[in-house]
Amino acid sequence: MSRVVVLGSYVQDHCWTTARLPAPGESRIGEFSTGPGGKGFNQAVAAHRLGVSAAFVGALGRDPLGETARSFALAEQLRCVWLDTDRATAASSIVVDADGGNQIVVALGANGALPIEAASAAAADLGPGDVLVSQLETALAPVSEALQAARRAGALALLNPAPINAETSAELIALADVLTPNETEFMFLVEHLLGESNPTNPIVAADEPLHGLCRKLCPGTVAITLGGDGVFVSHPEHQLRGDTRPHYRVPAAQVRPCDTTGAGDAFSGALAAALASAPQASFAAQVAFACRAAGLSTERPGTAPAMATREALRERFGEAADRVEV
Repeated sequence: MSRVVVLGSYVQDHCWTTARLPAPGESRIGEFSTGPGGKGFNQAVAAHRLGVSAAFVGALGRDPLGETARSFALAEQLRCVWLDTDRATAASSIVVDADGGNQIVVALGANGALPIEAASAAAADLGPGDVLVSQLETALAPVSEALQAARRAGALALLNPAPINAETSAELIALADVLTPNETEFMFLVEHLLGESNPTNPIVAADEPLHGLCRKLCPGTVAITLGGDGVFVSHPEHQLRGDTRPHYRVPAAQVRPCDTTGAGDAFSGALAAALASAPQASFAAQVAFACRAAGLSTERPGTAPAMATREALRERFGEAADRVEV
């Protein structure tokens, strides 16, 4: 079976829930919880829980939060390569309101010191059919090296360009076979790399000009996640990935969200799982599967612990909904 390898970030999430998000200078009373997260780790857990062979490569500090990461991964039976650094394990502050909206600040800590050898650890033994996943929540040099190595090996390179990172280059984006920004990250990349001032939000943009921007931004497939408005997909004309159209929209799954934190990670991890486990399926079917996994994650609090299993997808959406139809 093909594998999913995620090179990325571990972050210990510190989450406060309150009725509404605080205004600047305002204090609010809420509830507190803490748990494992980080874009890369969330994506690895998402893929792993969906039954594919998954592994994670990331950096930790030599501290209690690092031990928490190791313990969770061990309990999850997720294979990990942990690289120790002299920086603290990354941590986040997340505030979630009653509608599932959130405000997030992340201290990158050890992720900012992810060593270059992480790239070779992630790309080791990759081959055709495998999927290498990465993000922008770490030092970027290992990300670039790993994506290049994956493509040389014939594996598929999936880049989730999150969070917004001012050091992102056009050369890095061009390494992605599949790019999965959300609407805010897409608008940043269009302005930052294409020089388009005040780009239209993809949620309301007309499809044809939006497709044109995608084709300028990235030579590979672009899947823009739009929250409750679904996903916009743009393919290069020469590689439709089993689809019949170069661009289209996929609706979001109908869910009852309580915490949208990590939904984008659930989507990228589930999409990687679908690409690895059902390569014959159309990309539209793979995206629809990922939308269900992302939607289900919003019905549970937290990030990594909220990622869906096949059994949970089947229970929530019906017997066929946990499969990518081929």
